[in-house]
Amino acid sequence: MAFPFGATALAQQAPAADAPDTAGNNGRALSTVTVTGGRPTSLPAQIPTTIEGVTHDQIVETVNATDSEDALKYLPSLVVRKRYIGDFNHAVLATRASGTGNSARSMVYADGIMLSNPLGNGATYAPRWGMVSPEEIERVDVLYGPFSAAYPGNSVGAVVDYVTRMPTQLEAHVKLSGFASNFDLYNSHSSPAGQQLDMSLGSRSGDWSWWLSASRTHNKGQALVFGNRLVSAGTVGSAGTPVTGAVLGLNPSNQPWWLVGGSTIYDTTQEQAKLKVAYDFSPTVRATYTLGAWNNTTHGSVDTYLRDPLGQPVYGGRVNIAGRTYNLDSPSAALAPTETALTHYMHGLSVKSHTGGVFDWEVAASLFDYSSDTSRTPTTPLPGAFNGAAFGGQGRTTDMGGSGWNTFKAAGTWRPTGSAEGVGAHVVDFGFQQDTARLRTSVGNTLDWINGSPVSPFSAFNGNTRLQSLYVQDTWRFAQDWKTTLGLRHERWEAYGGQLGNASTLLNFAPRKNSYDSPKAAVAWQATSDWLFKASTGRAVRMPTVSELYQGSINGNQIVNTNPNLRPERSWTTELSAERDLKGWGLDGVLRTTLFFENTKDALYTQALNNLVSTVQNVDAIRTRGLEVALNAVDVGVRGLDLSGSLTLTRSKITANSGFPASVGHDQPRVPRVRAALLATYRPDANWSYTVGARYSGRQYGTLDGSDPNGFAYMGFSKFFVVDARIRYRIDRQWSAAVGIDNLNNNRYWAFHPYPQRTYVAELKFDL
Repeated sequence: MAFPFGATALAQQAPAADAPDTAGNNGRALSTVTVTGGRPTSLPAQIPTTIEGVTHDQIVETVNATDSEDALKYLPSLVVRKRYIGDFNHAVLATRASGTGNSARSMVYADGIMLSNPLGNGATYAPRWGMVSPEEIERVDVLYGPFSAAYPGNSVGAVVDYVTRMPTQLEAHVKLSGFASNFDLYNSHSSPAGQQLDMSLGSRSGDWSWWLSASRTHNKGQALVFGNRLVSAGTVGSAGTPVTGAVLGLNPSNQPWWLVGGSTIYDTTQEQAKLKVAYDFSPTVRATYTLGAWNNTTHGSVDTYLRDPLGQPVYGGRVNIAGRTYNLDSPSAALAPTETALTHYMHGLSVKSHTGGVFDWEVAASLFDYSSDTSRTPTTPLPGAFNGAAFGGQGRTTDMGGSGWNTFKAAGTWRPTGSAEGVGAHVVDFGFQQDTARLRTSVGNTLDWINGSPVSPFSAFNGNTRLQSLYVQDTWRFAQDWKTTLGLRHERWEAYGGQLGNASTLLNFAPRKNSYDSPKAAVAWQATSDWLFKASTGRAVRMPTVSELYQGSINGNQIVNTNPNLRPERSWTTELSAERDLKGWGLDGVLRTTLFFENTKDALYTQALNNLVSTVQNVDAIRTRGLEVALNAVDVGVRGLDLSGSLTLTRSKITANSGFPASVGHDQPRVPRVRAALLATYRPDANWSYTVGARYSGRQYGTLDGSDPNGFAYMGFSKFFVVDARIRYRIDRQWSAAVGIDNLNNNRYWAFHPYPQRTYVAELKFDL
């Protein structure tokens, strides 16, 4: 049997040699629910702390998964800011005490290869989800909090581990999906739609196994940006072209403004391909190589609401709205198209033993390369007859080619007694890691913003960071019903090669080096066969990213709005959990209740230096307190009805901020006080499954001082309640079909940009 979601069952799917069912193994020593089979998680499952997860079969049955991040949709306390299907640059993961602006406070891996983007923090540095297609996922597990010494301080929010398929016999899969929606907001009316094709083939022969997969997604999204001008910014008079069609609204601060059109209306085509090859040197030693490629071409068009007296569209220039004059081209263009072309590669190589005996070891390395990465936008005003890519002219190109990151790990696991079982048994994990990030950003002026090469420099941001770490942690069953883990991580961080440039000057930053220690501790007590209690605590040091250190601007020969001396975030996180096996209450399931606490010093946030300039600065202190309740149960009331759900209550407050005293006492940005999810799946027989899911997020703010109370506006952050549905039918052993609706209730909600409205999904799949 299997729960719909949840670690208590899911983390036990590993064979005993990889993750024994022991006290604190995300579950209970005397577990009455045991699920076997499938590849094990690479997370340190023996640590007695919270891990939740979901398997491939559960994703297929319950989630309208068009992107890999959708697998996380109903897991406790997690939110992915996905604005449309195929969102490649803003789909940031939020966790218990971190909002959707803090991408650097979580880590995402796929088969040990880091997909988290260490180059920066924020929306444009989202994990590289596109390197994993939903169809290749075998399981996803989430470690909540910085409680394992095996991960750096970016794990303060969570560590997400994707395990992708590796065949044991010949298998092939083809899935064709289509999706469509309607979008109505302000004066934007569109019908976003697209399609997706996934294909994969794999097999095993002797000591060799291999997997080849490819996917292609084409989708047209809704307007994400809305050109605007404050009513108060207009000059009273009759100057400018008189126009109609502007929409009067309130901005997040409840100031009246005119919405003049929608832009960043993406038409995106993404192609992903992956080759995985594994060779077994012996029954217990395997080498694996992964090559992934991801290509993305995106056209961002615009849609003006404005019409002149002849009924012709107006995109720029000086216009007159209701007796006031506004310049749509200054200080920046109200409506601007974009062109983006990206090709990224990843490589991963590992050699690993898995004896489950006295000693196991692993050596692994990975590389993520921005082979080419260019975005383009015009700087000349849009003509009245603008029709997307047909308009040329001067503009700017942003080239991030050459950016990327690489990792290296050498690790071992020592079991002095030859097993993790029995009183007195130890499991000692230790290792060395190195993570290096390289940022190269060149912005240039071009005479042809669509196809032209840069003819002169405009700005540049370059830099590198390197983190070298040693760690050790010992998980010890010191009594029959007790287990503890003690760990320590030592990190040596350096930033070097930092450069900031404008059109005429390139300034260099001095290198930096620092060292930090992060202790960890956890304990679990199997009080009875029904009750398990756990406590975990750990320190995390989240280093500043390259872009936080070096992106800014130059005034003359002086750097005016960046701080290369930013201090790292330092957090202490603690959780206390009680897990109840519900068999005593007549249910087949587990109820978990967790209290969590986090104190963070020198949090990294963008805030104003003065009335004109904002940059990343240290916020002195943030305190977070919360309660998380998670339920997973099967055959609830009737056979075939599975339920999972979670409720998270959080109070996260800024308690000290010398750089912006007005923010003290306000909520941490983008961390709502309430999050909740509920998922119900009914399987009347082996062929049909019916799923209804619901997600809720409470009120939140996007500013440090809570000066944006209107969340239901462009650039606002709103509460939301969304209902999803899915029906899947297994036609026969090889064919299956599914239909689903996300946002069935058509909620219009925001996270700076609008989320998708009601979206229909249909799938047809063949499995050999």
